[in-house]
Amino acid sequence: MTELFHRKTRAFVYGMQMRACQSMLDFDNLCGRETPSVAGIIYPFGSAKSAKLYWGTTETLIPQYQEVSKAVEAHPEVDVVVNFASSRSAYSSTMELLEFPQFRAIAIIAEGVPERRAREIMLKAKEKNVVIIGPATVGGIKPGCFKIGNTGGMMDNIVASKLYRPGSVAYVSKSGGMSNELNNIIAQTTNGVYEGVAIGGDRYPGTTFIDHILRYQADPKAKIIVLLGEVGGVEEYRVIEAIKAGTITKPIVAWCIGTVAGKFKTEVQFGHAGSMANSQLETAASKNKAMADAGILVPKTFEEIPEVLSEIYQKLLKSGEIVETAEPEIPKIPLDYNWARQLGLVRKPANFVSTISDDRGSELSYAGMPISEVFQQDIGIGGVVSLLWFRRLLPKYCLEFLEMVIMLTADHGPAVSGAMNTIITTRAGKDLISSLVSGLLTIGPRFGGALDDSAREFSNAFSKGWSPREFVDTMRKQNKLIPGIGHKVKSRNNPDLRVEIVKEFVKKNFPESKMINYAITVEDVTTSKKDNLILNVDGAVSCAFIDMMHSCGAFSDEEIKEYLANGVLNGLFTLGRTIGFIGHHLDQKRLKSGLYRHPWDDITYLVGEKL
Repeated sequence: MTELFHRKTRAFVYGMQMRACQSMLDFDNLCGRETPSVAGIIYPFGSAKSAKLYWGTTETLIPQYQEVSKAVEAHPEVDVVVNFASSRSAYSSTMELLEFPQFRAIAIIAEGVPERRAREIMLKAKEKNVVIIGPATVGGIKPGCFKIGNTGGMMDNIVASKLYRPGSVAYVSKSGGMSNELNNIIAQTTNGVYEGVAIGGDRYPGTTFIDHILRYQADPKAKIIVLLGEVGGVEEYRVIEAIKAGTITKPIVAWCIGTVAGKFKTEVQFGHAGSMANSQLETAASKNKAMADAGILVPKTFEEIPEVLSEIYQKLLKSGEIVETAEPEIPKIPLDYNWARQLGLVRKPANFVSTISDDRGSELSYAGMPISEVFQQDIGIGGVVSLLWFRRLLPKYCLEFLEMVIMLTADHGPAVSGAMNTIITTRAGKDLISSLVSGLLTIGPRFGGALDDSAREFSNAFSKGWSPREFVDTMRKQNKLIPGIGHKVKSRNNPDLRVEIVKEFVKKNFPESKMINYAITVEDVTTSKKDNLILNVDGAVSCAFIDMMHSCGAFSDEEIKEYLANGVLNGLFTLGRTIGFIGHHLDQKRLKSGLYRHPWDDITYLVGEKL
């Protein structure tokens, strides 16, 4: 636990605190980090999949989760949580977080957490070997590496305090507001802050002065330690005991705020819950004297801290304990758009967000894959569909299946509604797009494109554990046709070869085919009643598609439900039909038909014959 934070520290922010998240990302960018420190947002009451923030001057999407378990599963590298839960839920949320062993540190920002609850958190955290910062804390900061929430204030203050690169002075403070003052003091009198933690002003903080000072003692990069205490509590005496025992040997500059309390005739409760002396031992004056007697560098007043700090710094500088390095170039701070707009400095048109493709770089990319790589890997049409629809590259057999479905559904003859509308619109003299749209708008559950309904009904029956007979009987009682069952021309004795192609491919290539097997058993029941109630192309493709998504291991159950609900199957059907409809439009243009005649009056198939 010596090095609590580093340049690759990743954290979850618990609660919808967009300003704090943006502040953390701005600090990361200022420090030159390669990856954002905020890996995800945990918000139990949210429904969004991601939050849009800025990484420097470009937008980035931070994933959002309703459950801690889902966030942990997606980001095993995260070991810090910044908990912005309210005082009412800080206890329950922190206790839940402590159940996950990957977390090493949790900062609790909420004020007003009951003391009993705070002590329970502290006890469990010690059992789990987790560092708790807070409650009632602003957090902490490690310059050049990581900062908790809103620690450090605005970006101009962070730059002024040189917190974008590490120094040699580590501090621990009760007050979050006074830690900002320390940042400035240390930056002006030394080479800067190495790490700073505000433990919070409650009477029972999760970690105390001694916990962090022992970390600084063990960290060779921390050369000077600063302790900023206050009236109330006895934690400073634990530091004194460690110094007397020889456990702490590094120079410490310390001060306890609240010496003015001795001027009042009665006890004074200052702003923090723990800032009240219950005995003479807890007064600021007594603790300052005890620390000075133990050899700690205690100034006469708070205003003399810079002088004392500068003196010990110069001493270590001359002895070679501290080696100054060249000051890096001050990073540029991007001006926030909302603030710039209020100042009248910028204007920007409305835009939208896309996560499937990007043409802003040196070459177009599909779901992060450069277009050159798309062709180098030869992923085909199926691969492009995989990247643009599912934002990932599926296994090869899945890509082949997608291409096969497009080929099988490309056309179903000129008499079906979509093709007929395309032909009629073309004969009316319309252009390609108008004719194509006319045909596509006809596609629906009753006229081709029953894949979504078929997938929904079959998967619903299968998930409920219905037998094929129960499924058929239930649909009949509801006076509903089974989508994906039935054909006007084909029958049990005259099967649709397209369905046979799908079944053969699934059984040969898919790791499992539970849904297509279930559909075949349903067909056995329906054809016993009527010979043409066979499994048609819509039913075969939809059930096979569900098997593909389940068996390839690339989708969670929630993702599968979402894609099916959003019409991905009818999208696949429409993609295939588009090829045929364009063909019908071009065919009619070639024929240059004269007077309009309804296709049902005289349908002529001239493919392969001379005109």
